[in-house]
Amino acid sequence: MIRTGLAPRQLACFALVGLGVIAMAQTPLRGAEASQVKIENFTFAPKALSVKVGTVVTFENDDDIPHLVVANDGSFRSKALDTGDSYAFTFTKSGEYPYFCALHPHMQGSITVTP
Repeated sequence: MIRTGLAPRQLACFALVGLGVIAMAQTPLRGAEASQVKIENFTFAPKALSVKVGTVVTFENDDDIPHLVVANDGSFRSKALDTGDSYAFTFTKSGEYPYFCALHPHMQGSITVTP
């Protein structure tokens, strides 16, 4: 077995012949689901996202200016996200979570959380 610096929950198995690697198998991550919303060109992508309870949603700013992600009901609020910054929130209750950018209110999105 060769250690490769993979995340602790990942396991890699290598079969070596001579100096070359023939095969690699990797187990999937376990635990909470994860999902991502990209912020780019003054939009949230995807604009609407459906996830299960317990999912961690990460908002990542790929725009060249700051954005601030805020739930309409106040259940989550990021700090100002500069280019390359991200904010993660774990959805622990089912429901609809519309959100917007507090710096650019025309930017809107929605997360639907199901049991």
